[in-house]
Amino acid sequence: MNQEQRETIYKQAKEWVLEAGATIREKINEPLEINTKSNPNDLVTTMDKNTEDFFVTRIKKNYPEHYVLSEEGYGDELESLGGTVWILDPIDGTMNFVHQKRNFAISLGIYYDGIGEIGLIYDVMNDNLYTAKRGAGAYKNNVKLENLQGEKKLEESIVSLNHFWLCENRLVDEQVMQDFVRTIRGTRTYGSAALEFSFLAEGIIDGYLTMSLSPWDIAAGIIIVNEVGGVTSTIHGDELNLLEKSSVLTCNPSLKEQIVNDYMEKGKK
Repeated sequence: MNQEQRETIYKQAKEWVLEAGATIREKINEPLEINTKSNPNDLVTTMDKNTEDFFVTRIKKNYPEHYVLSEEGYGDELESLGGTVWILDPIDGTMNFVHQKRNFAISLGIYYDGIGEIGLIYDVMNDNLYTAKRGAGAYKNNVKLENLQGEKKLEESIVSLNHFWLCENRLVDEQVMQDFVRTIRGTRTYGSAALEFSFLAEGIIDGYLTMSLSPWDIAAGIIIVNEVGGVTSTIHGDELNLLEKSSVLTCNPSLKEQIVNDYMEKGKK
């Protein structure tokens, strides 16, 4: 994807993201049909489906040669990331959307032959748009975000993680995770992976750990974090496969080795 193509697609994608967000805000108080998927906490609403349909219809009309990888089933069945692939979560943080009517985002990452080219994350209710184009930096509402520079000490860091890490789990010994929480300065949990990636890029948090996410949860965030010098991998430091669910660690680069070696590997089950 050359610079001209990237800019054209970026402008169109940004327009659609803002339009979809405006529709969600307009209809936020309307009655919703709410269903569950894999478990009672895995929610899907008519708004999720309608928003995904909005994007897929427009992508297929304007870019028929492009592919869509998305959460609610309107996209394509893909075995590779060849060509141009739009990776979409229409509402990331559906539980927050249902219960709080805030703290959710539209997440859209656009990849070409497996390389992240464009990332957009829209914090809908706060009207904050995080964007990135490969090699051009990351922005919040058109203001460039600073690079994550300098050495960061773990004991001076705020890391986002949910409380299941401290319970018995299948990945990391809970005692090791409790030691981790005692070591760092503080924890946060926002309930939306897209927002947590955005907050890392903005410097509000220093790292984010999660047990299992799908490609549409993280595709845009990876691109945005990359553009401020952050790193993203599995919790064991391995490269992510954006066609599979995986554990995820994204953080200031100076923290990765400490988190992976001193905690994730030490407590590995």
